[in-house]
Amino acid sequence: MNELCDLKVHINGHHTLHLHQSVMCAFSGRLRTMVKLEKKKASRKEALSIKLADFPGGAEGFELVARFCYNNGRILLCPSNLPLLHCAAAFLEMTEEVCACNLLGQAEAFVNGLYYWTWADVLTAVKSCEPFAAAADASGLLERLISALFSKITASPETPTAIAAVGTPNRSSSSCSSSPDTVGFGRSSSTKTPESMRPCVGREWWFDDMTSLSPQTIEKVMRVLGCYGIENKNLILTRFLLHYLLAATRRPAMALCKEGTLAGLADTAVHGVALVGGTAFSCRGLFWVLRIVSAVGLSKECRHKLERLMGLMLDQATLDDLLVSGDDGGVYDVNLVMRLVRVFVGSEEEADAPSQRMRKVGRLIDKYLGEISPDHSLKVSKFLAVAESLPDSARDCYDGVYRALDIYLESHPALSLEERTALCRCLNYEKLTLEACKDLAKNRRIPPGVAVQALASQQCKLQISKPAAAAAAKDGRADPSRTPRRVARAGTRTRSASVDLDGGSDEKELLRLNLQRMQSRVVELERACKEMKGQMSKMAKGKSSLGAASCHQTGGRGLPRLC
Repeated sequence: MNELCDLKVHINGHHTLHLHQSVMCAFSGRLRTMVKLEKKKASRKEALSIKLADFPGGAEGFELVARFCYNNGRILLCPSNLPLLHCAAAFLEMTEEVCACNLLGQAEAFVNGLYYWTWADVLTAVKSCEPFAAAADASGLLERLISALFSKITASPETPTAIAAVGTPNRSSSSCSSSPDTVGFGRSSSTKTPESMRPCVGREWWFDDMTSLSPQTIEKVMRVLGCYGIENKNLILTRFLLHYLLAATRRPAMALCKEGTLAGLADTAVHGVALVGGTAFSCRGLFWVLRIVSAVGLSKECRHKLERLMGLMLDQATLDDLLVSGDDGGVYDVNLVMRLVRVFVGSEEEADAPSQRMRKVGRLIDKYLGEISPDHSLKVSKFLAVAESLPDSARDCYDGVYRALDIYLESHPALSLEERTALCRCLNYEKLTLEACKDLAKNRRIPPGVAVQALASQQCKLQISKPAAAAAAKDGRADPSRTPRRVARAGTRTRSASVDLDGGSDEKELLRLNLQRMQSRVVELERACKEMKGQMSKMAKGKSSLGAASCHQTGGRGLPRLC
């Protein structure tokens, strides 16, 4: 059979087909022109050879065209092969001017009835365009298929049965009279309709079907709908993009697209989220969005926009929300939390007094500190930055900060005295409870000087509170901060105030004794250190019998314990 073939066609540099000039040139205007040019160059005995580069569908597509030509212009068209035949016919110029009832004319006639196709047929056709998306886009076929796809959605926004039934044409969708704006797919339609204000966790019936399309096709879909990038003002499409990105991150095949197309889709989704803000997304929903878009890449501008929205709603966050995995070697992304706190504090700076929202965030950050403290990669500077990110007025009590500090010191035993002292600067000793202050004084991991300062602060606080309590007793009124319950009669109120004063005096005396005991132990420790330095200098000079002399000088006692 090869001897009878007088035409060699090289497809995209990979495949060669042996064909007959008369058969192929009868339907293809482009092949007819190329053959005429080649005949002028080659001898009559040699078979003509032509090369086709960037042919849609490669050898498979050209083989389908050859079958059409050898079958006298007849081929079975279906949604799966229509895009390939349409693009190949346009490439080879198989028009009506070359031959009546040519391939391009038949493909166009088939496309004109695509509004009678089922949802599955249109989706199959769109997916079939992906291997040669550039050619399908240039011919306008891809845009027509996308428009038909969303016409199916707008025709039946609630249930897919009418448009997904195989073999049952949906004639109601053949007309373009139904406006996409009615369900929120218009180019300028946004969140003004109640339909588009549904919670972000819901999904439409077509979400899962559309996840089978490539990122390039989804980008084309968004561009056709006029909702790509900053133009995205549609909540339904925003929810779909988040659903698509979540599915894409679970497929290893999408790894090559993360730095390109998926990043553009992530930016588009964030623009849509920022438009509706807290009206459609809760604080937890925003953290969910951040986790999705961060996995595929996000521009700095969009990240800043999303984090600002999250920071303004930080008082609604929970501890689980803040525990975002770190990407800089740490267990958690501490820098993210610091940026969110900075945004929140900036929004609350104009308030004259600390609000309940600020105090709520203060309690949340204390819990967060306790959670990240065991992380061995957490630096001292980072711990201090988180602890000091809130103003002092955000906390009525510093017990939570102290507990987190104690966990951090326990998890980092190699810290120097200077580092442990620097860590304690995040504490406000006056806002520590008496129990926490007692524990701090006994804590071996706390530097002695810090313990003395804490006890001194407690003593000053009691001295300040004593005149107020005495004045209340003089007036016959009980101090409400120390009275466990209200009493009706005046005599009972006076007696209660006297008991409270006695209790306050006992606490003051206990703190005073503890403070004196701590100061004496510090002095004793300094004296012992001086003696050890003298002994070490003597050892350096080579004197003997230092061990016995040392025991005699120190009275046989070891270093005193601080608690």
